[in-house]
Amino acid sequence: MLRVNVVTIFPEFFAETLGLSIPGRAQQAGAVEYRVVDLREFTHDRHRTVDDAPYGGGAGMVMKPEPFFEAVESLGARGPIVLMSARGRRFTQADAVRFAGGPDVTLLCGHYKDVDQRVADHLATEELSLGDFVLTGGEPAALTVIDATVRLLPGAMSDHDSARTDSFWASAELSAPSYTRPPEYRGFRVPDVLISGDHKKIDAWRKAEADRLSRARRSPLTGAPEDTF
Repeated sequence: MLRVNVVTIFPEFFAETLGLSIPGRAQQAGAVEYRVVDLREFTHDRHRTVDDAPYGGGAGMVMKPEPFFEAVESLGARGPIVLMSARGRRFTQADAVRFAGGPDVTLLCGHYKDVDQRVADHLATEELSLGDFVLTGGEPAALTVIDATVRLLPGAMSDHDSARTDSFWASAELSAPSYTRPPEYRGFRVPDVLISGDHKKIDAWRKAEADRLSRARRSPLTGAPEDTF
């Protein structure tokens, strides 16, 4: 069983979502356990303060290091400790596969302007982002990482072979387009090859389409994230 730990100031963000669809199915199958920790439970003042003004001045508030360290220590984390960070490298399918194969993964959700750098340097084992855009906090990014990871676990998907034909499963390549019934809708037809019954030609078409889309939309497929969680 994979244990997914989440440290956040908004535990309610995850309460219902993790019980839906594939994340919920994985939990029901006993493939994953979710532990969502309220960061404010690890503060020591009556206001439950998790942030403070930055040293050196400047706009915005910075999340304090102490609650993060104490929260992670309470979890007894053994696997990766991931800070969802504006400075992190981009999360990939390879990361999801790696997390799915481990005993646990701990996701730290930042908020406000930033998180004290000591969390990144001395607590987190890695920093990840989703891409070159800005989110209000790390919670949506953490939920994305969870979804991409737990769908790979046994029992999460009714047809696990479906995951093996996803984009980025074994390489950086996108998947080919998909079609279903009806064969024609409002004058738009399904490619003839897909209803030909010739599986060799179908496989060749899918490979060619995957190559075409990958060259057009994901070239290059890497890039350094800027300001994003």
